[in-house]
Amino acid sequence: MNFLLLAGESSGDLHGANLIKNLREFYPESTFYCFGGDKMAAAGAKLLLHYREMAFMGFYEVLKNLPKILKNLSYCKKWITQNRPDAIIYIDFPGFNMRIAKFAKAKGYLNIYYISPQIWAWKERRVYQIKRDIDLMITILPFEKNFYEKYNYKVEYVGHPLYDALDDYLNPSIINQNKPYDIAFLPGSRLQEVHNVLPVMAEIARRNPEYSFVVAGAPSVDEHIYGLYISDITNIELHFGKTYQLLNRSKAAIVTSGTATLETALLGVPFAVVYKGSPVSFWIAKRLVKVKYISLVNLILNKKAVPELIQSECSVYKVEEWVRKLLKDQKVIDAQKEEFLILREKLGGKGASKRAATAIFNHIEKTKNA
Repeated sequence: MNFLLLAGESSGDLHGANLIKNLREFYPESTFYCFGGDKMAAAGAKLLLHYREMAFMGFYEVLKNLPKILKNLSYCKKWITQNRPDAIIYIDFPGFNMRIAKFAKAKGYLNIYYISPQIWAWKERRVYQIKRDIDLMITILPFEKNFYEKYNYKVEYVGHPLYDALDDYLNPSIINQNKPYDIAFLPGSRLQEVHNVLPVMAEIARRNPEYSFVVAGAPSVDEHIYGLYISDITNIELHFGKTYQLLNRSKAAIVTSGTATLETALLGVPFAVVYKGSPVSFWIAKRLVKVKYISLVNLILNKKAVPELIQSECSVYKVEEWVRKLLKDQKVIDAQKEEFLILREKLGGKGASKRAATAIFNHIEKTKNA
């Protein structure tokens, strides 16, 4: 078996790597190719294109990088045509993946989607394209199965694979160790996120020399980019590839919206969500997105369990106010930690990556025998 996995951001790289490890138990002689990152490559996949060449977020940013995106789409289609993989596994990243899925389905390839696009938030009509082009949809959020059932489309719900990735960091003895950092800053994994959010974080560190800060650097962003904002600040450190360790060693965190919000909550670290995009992208998104919250934590719990500081509210003064609350207001700290326990129950236990691999194996075998 030859598998092609398509992921366009760091979270997809993480979950794709764990999926590959579990698929190898069913297909030990298979070859895995990927559009992904270092983690998928370390899991044994042959890396065709790194996600740092693909991760563009926001309407304006996508438009600005359209030639590069079209080039990547063309390369992927050409590779599929020349190498004919037995199955293509799409990992979230719908702007790219749904276009490839349409192409691949028309050519007769087996299409499997792992980690559903968030079409329940916007572009709900994409469900009809999914029904047409995707042979197996594997979902990881508890409410997604009911969403798809409204459209008479059966999906496999396997739970969230973050439990597998976080397993080594959920030990209470590790979580309760000394906390050398007051605040962990997670400015995101995309270049434009770092440029938009890190200046706010840096200024907070500069204004509060009595606190210790640490930045969790993304491998997709060059180190010198972080240096533009924090190189002259003495009470802030920068580390790469240690996000979970840094969270466990911090009293609280400020986290850019994305999968990292869920990771932070599952590790039990009190935090505030921040997000700032280009004015054009934010204006368009505000009119299209239908959900009440931007954080996965709040969406799953269906309440504002953690604060969301978006666009104009992602200011030095607003975020700094929450830094102090997260460090000093025990009522706020305890309330968040109670919500995080409820979140864990909702997401199920470990083994999502194994269950996803099993679902893929069963579907492929069923297809062979059909």
